[in-house]
Amino acid sequence: MLSWDDEVSTPSPALQPVRPATPMPSAPTRLATADQSAMPPRQPQAVPAAASSVVATSTTRVKAVDKRVINGQTDVNQLVPFKYKWAWEKYLAGCANHWMPQEINMQRDIELWKNPNGLTEDERRIIKRNLGFFVTADSLAANNITLGTYRHITAPECRQFLLRQAFEEAIHTHAYQYIVESLGLDESEIFNAYHEVSSIRDKDEFLVPFIDQIMDPNFRTGTPENDRKLLESLIVFACLMEGLFFYVGFVQILALGRQNKMTGAAEQYMYILRDESMHCNFGIDLINQIKLENPHLWTPEFRERIKELFIKAVDLEYRYAEDTMPRGVLGLNAPMFKEYLRFVANRRAVQIGLEALFPQATNPFPWMSEVIDLKKQRNFFETRVIEYQTGGALNWE
Repeated sequence: MLSWDDEVSTPSPALQPVRPATPMPSAPTRLATADQSAMPPRQPQAVPAAASSVVATSTTRVKAVDKRVINGQTDVNQLVPFKYKWAWEKYLAGCANHWMPQEINMQRDIELWKNPNGLTEDERRIIKRNLGFFVTADSLAANNITLGTYRHITAPECRQFLLRQAFEEAIHTHAYQYIVESLGLDESEIFNAYHEVSSIRDKDEFLVPFIDQIMDPNFRTGTPENDRKLLESLIVFACLMEGLFFYVGFVQILALGRQNKMTGAAEQYMYILRDESMHCNFGIDLINQIKLENPHLWTPEFRERIKELFIKAVDLEYRYAEDTMPRGVLGLNAPMFKEYLRFVANRRAVQIGLEALFPQATNPFPWMSEVIDLKKQRNFFETRVIEYQTGGALNWE
C-alpha cells in the first residue's frame, strides 16, 4: 500500500494541445454567506460533445491515443478504451477499501470523554480543534471536486476516480459528525469553528479562492492562463490541503490512539489517512500527467508561484499546530511540527517536479510512515483488522 517511499504512477506520453472543452455551470463556494442575487445572469452557451452529459452524436469511435486529461475532444461518456490505467486502478483500490464510520465502536471514547479525569484539558483542546477543522475541510474538498475539478477533466478514467473520491470525502465528513455526536459535543461550536477559530479560518480562507476560480460558471480551460489556474488549484488541493493541512491533525489524534486514548476516533482517522494518502497520490499523478501533455504551462514563473504557496501553507499549518498545542502534550510539542511540515512539504514538492524547499528537513514522527502503509498490519489499538476491504476483495490466504 501507500508509504512515503511510494513513487507516483508513470503518466502517459505527452500529446499536443487540442481545442478546449466547455465546462458545465456551477455555484461558487464561500466561507461566509454570499449575495447570489448580485451575480450577473449567465448567458447560455453551446457545450461541445467532449464536456456534455448527453450522448455524443459523432459516429467516430474513441481511440485511447486521442484522450487528454484536460481540453480533450473524445466522448467523456466512453470509459474505454483506457489510456490512464493508473486512474482506473486507483478507483478499484478505493472501492476495495470501502468502510463506514458506524462500523467502529465508540464506547470506550464516550466513557473516557465523560470521565472528568479521563483526558487533560490540552488533550480535549486537540480533539475539539481537530474536529472543528476537519468537519468542514472535507466538505470543501467534496465541493471542489464535484463543482469544480470534475467538470474540467475530460478523461473518463480520471473522472471515475473523482466520483469515488467525492464519496469518500462524504464518508469522512460523516465520520467526524459521528465522533461529535458520540461524544455529545456542542455541534454549533464544532461546525462553526472555521468561522470562529482564527487558525482554522486562516487555512480555509487560503483554500477558498482556489475553489472559487474553477467553480466560476464563466471559467473554462483552453488558454494557458486558465489551464495554469486549474493546474494551480489541483496542486493546492492535492499537495497542500490533502497532502499537508491534514497532517498535524492526523499526528495528534493518532498519537492519542498510541497511548490507548480515544481509540475509536483514532481508528477512524487511520482509515481517513489511508484514503487521503490515495487521494493525494492520485492528484499528483493527475498533475504530472497534465504537465506532460501541456509542458508549456510549467514555466519558471509558475514554479515560483507554486513554491510561494507551499511556503505559505507550511506557515499556516504550523500556526495551527501552535494553536492546538500551546503546551507540550502526548510527547509532542509545536516546534516538532515545524520540522515535520517541512519534511512533508519537501516530499510533495519533489513529487510534482520541484526541488526540496527545506533542505535537510527530517521526519520526527517515523511511526507515521508505518501508519500510512497499512497493508497486512493489525490495528495497534487491537479493535479490528486494519485491512478493511469489502468481502469480494478480501484475500483469505
